Amino acid sequence: MEPQKEARTPGDPVARSSGPSRSQTPNDEERQEGDTAPAEASLGAEADGACADALWELPVEPAERRPECSRCSRPQKVCLCPFLPLHPLHISTHLYIIQHPAEENKVLRTVPLLTACLPQDKCKVKIGRRFSEERDPELSTVCRKSDTLILYPGAEAANLEEFILDSPIYPSTIIIIDGTWSQAKDIFYKNSLFRLPKQVQLKTSISSQYVIRTQPTNRCLSTLECAAAALSILEKNNYIQETLLRPLQALCSFQLQHGAQIRLSKEHLLKNGLYPKPMPKNKRKLRKMELLMNSVKI
Repeated sequence: MEPQKEARTPGDPVARSSGPSRSQTPNDEERQEGDTAPAEASLGAEADGACADALWELPVEPAERRPECSRCSRPQKVCLCPFLPLHPLHISTHLYIIQHPAEENKVLRTVPLLTACLPQDKCKVKIGRRFSEERDPELSTVCRKSDTLILYPGAEAANLEEFILDSPIYPSTIIIIDGTWSQAKDIFYKNSLFRLPKQVQLKTSISSQYVIRTQPTNRCLSTLECAAAALSILEKNNYIQETLLRPLQALCSFQLQHGAQIRLSKEHLLKNGLYPKPMPKNKRKLRKMELLMNSVKI
């Protein structure tokens, strides 16, 4: 960009010490003006850089987090403690939750509601992707015990209700993995410790009440729902399941009242032609979609 020339009246004196001499030709003037443009652009860039540096030096105020309830871990204005039991439920079973790190910071997670309902010495949460005897000796010891179960579906998994009827040793501990299905699969198959306990699954036709998060199929349950069903079976007490589901129902009801939408499972969307995304081109992912449409377990 050419520098702006000052407007001058005929009576103004000419400052010969600055600016081109009157003997310069038009070409000389254009050459001099052209030479000054990059210099001015460079000065402008330096000024912009200095401004940017000054912005980085400004003090940054940390974002204020809403005060959280110490029991249910929900913001105090939407605390769910009125829906929790007055006292932790009395259970004899030990519950270990293996939580994927990505779940820890999710807003609408169910594990804090679960732990708020159970005694601290009966419910422990272990956060991580990889576990070994060196990293977690306590968990390693638990996995090696003959009365420990791990809840994970699969062809080798026994029906929990049937297993406790035939097992000579009654289970005292159950392990549940908390994460998305892909995260849970990664944790289960890449940690040899978790293939030591007896693998069990829930045989239920109940649909998930956690309707504000999308599930792969209609039969998939949240971590809290799995724990509620498993503990109800192991403790032989249906009241446990009812009590644990109450805060989850309240959470979903509150969210729906404030703009959340009911999330239908991928299975339902695919079967009814409502799936909003194009079918994947990857053959493995496409095969999974086809299995969901045909209600075949994957």
